[in-house]
Amino acid sequence: MARIAYILLCHKDPEGIIAQAQRLTAAGDFVAIHFDGRARQADFDKISTALTANTSVTFTKRRAKCGWGEWSLVEATLLAVRAAVDSFPRATHFYMLSGDCMPIKSAEFAHDFLDREEADYIESFDYFNSDWIKTGIKEERLIYRHWFNERNNKALFYASMKWQEKLGLARKVPADIAMQIGSQWWCLRRRTIESVLDFCKKRRDVMRFFRTTWIPDETFFQTIVRHLVPEHQIQTRTLTFLMFTDYGMPVTFYNDHYDLLLSQDYLFARKISPDAKDLKDRLGKLYAAEAVRFGISNEGRSLFKFLTGRGRIGRRFAPRFWETESSLGRERTLMMVTCKKWHVAKRLVERVRQVTNLPALDYLFNEETTWLPDLGGIQSTLEKRTRHRRALVRMLFDYWQTDRLIFCIDPAMVDLMQDFYNDKAKVRLLEIECDFTDDYLIGHAKRVGLAGERTPQETIDRLLPTIRYDVKFEGDRIRDAGFPNLSRIRQSASVGENTVPLAEFLDIPLDKAREIAATDYLFAD
Repeated sequence: MARIAYILLCHKDPEGIIAQAQRLTAAGDFVAIHFDGRARQADFDKISTALTANTSVTFTKRRAKCGWGEWSLVEATLLAVRAAVDSFPRATHFYMLSGDCMPIKSAEFAHDFLDREEADYIESFDYFNSDWIKTGIKEERLIYRHWFNERNNKALFYASMKWQEKLGLARKVPADIAMQIGSQWWCLRRRTIESVLDFCKKRRDVMRFFRTTWIPDETFFQTIVRHLVPEHQIQTRTLTFLMFTDYGMPVTFYNDHYDLLLSQDYLFARKISPDAKDLKDRLGKLYAAEAVRFGISNEGRSLFKFLTGRGRIGRRFAPRFWETESSLGRERTLMMVTCKKWHVAKRLVERVRQVTNLPALDYLFNEETTWLPDLGGIQSTLEKRTRHRRALVRMLFDYWQTDRLIFCIDPAMVDLMQDFYNDKAKVRLLEIECDFTDDYLIGHAKRVGLAGERTPQETIDRLLPTIRYDVKFEGDRIRDAGFPNLSRIRQSASVGENTVPLAEFLDIPLDKAREIAATDYLFAD
C-alpha cells in the first residue's frame, strides 16, 4: 500500500502547521517540514516542541532563507526531501505541500489512487515551445544569471539582465537536458526521488546552472524528472487543485467551497483562506474518514472561466462564488500613513523599508506614478485602483507573501480609510502633523491648480486662509471618524515623543522606532 511522505514548505501559522502534521500522520503517512529561515524563531520552536514526540514527523537539518522566485525554494525542497528519504524508509511516494494546502479526499482514497498506477505526477511541458508562461520574461529566466530578486530589487534585477545582454554574457542550457516547466506541486515515487538526489550529487554543472535561474521551482524538478524517468511513467499533471485569476494570482477558497472542492479530480487544494475555519475543520476530518464515496465532476476550472467571462461581456450576474469573502484576511495587518505633505510621508515609509524591511508603498491611490508590480492591469490607473481597492491590496499582500503592508494615503480620503477599517483585517493609521508656512501653502495652491505664476497677490492673500482651514478640516475629519489604532507624530515634537507612537504603529522595538524618528531630514520641505 502507498505510504506518503509529505514535503511541507511553510513560513507562518504554527498552529495550522501543527494541525496539518498531526492530521496527515494520524492516517499513517509521514511529514518532513522545512520552516523558512526568515520566519520567527519562536514560531519554529512552537512547531518543533509540539511535534518532537511524533516519530512520523521530521525536520530539515537546517532552515534556508527563502525568497520568491529564488533558488532558495528549491534548496528548501531538497533539504526536506533528503530528511524524508533518510527518516522514512517505508515511504513510497513524496508529495509537495504548502501550509495553505488542505486534503480534498480521504487518506484511504489517496492511497488507493497512488496504488492504481505506477507513475510520477508532475507538470512538465516543453519550456520554449509551450505557452505555460503567460506573461513576463521567458528565455531570459535561463540564459542570464539572476543574483537579485525581482520583487525586492526590481531596478537591479532588470539592470543586471540589461548589462549581461550588452556584454554578450548569455549562456546556454546544459546540452543534454531538455528544459521543462510546470507547477511546483508534484507527487513522485521513491525511486524517482532517489534518482533525483543522486543526479544532484553527480551533475554539479546542472546544479550551478539552476542556482542562478529565475523561478527554478517551476523548472528544476520538472526538467530533471523528465530527464531521468521514461515518458510513459510520467503523468503530466499535478494532484493539487489550484486556479489562477486573470491577474495571475491564485484563487483562494472559502467555507462555501467544500462541495466544489470534493468534486474535483485531485487529492489536495490550495490556497485555503486563513479565515475559512469551518472549511479547514471539515477537510481535516475528511482525510481520516473511511469508506467515503466521491462524485468526481471536475467542473471547477470551466465554471470559474464561465463566471468570470460573464463579467467581461457586460452581463449582470450574482457575486462570483470565489469572491463571496472579500476580506484582506483576519491574520493580516494593514498600516496606512496619512500626511498632507506627501514628501514627508514618502520619506518616512522609505526609512521604514530600510530599517524594518517591511513592504511599503507611496500614495498608490493618489499618484499614478507610484510603483506597483504588474498585477494584470488592475494597477494601471488610479480609477481601477480605487474601484478595486480591496482586491488590489489583497493582491499586494499575496505578491509580497506578507502579513503586514504599509501604504501612504492623502488625509482627504477619509472614506477610503473607513472602507479599509470596515475590513476583517487589523488596520492601523498613522497621522503625520506638519507645520505649514504661507510659502508652502502658496506652492501647494499652484501645484493643484488653485493659483498660477501670475495670480495677483491680493487673490493669494484671500485664498490662504481657506487653504489653511481646508488642511485643518481634513485633520479634524480623521479625528471625528473615531478610527481605532490611530497613532500620531508631529513635526513640532521631539524624537523621543515621536518614538513611542511609531513603535506602536509599526509594532517594532523602541530602538528601531527611534532610528526612524531620528531621520534628520524627515520634515524638511
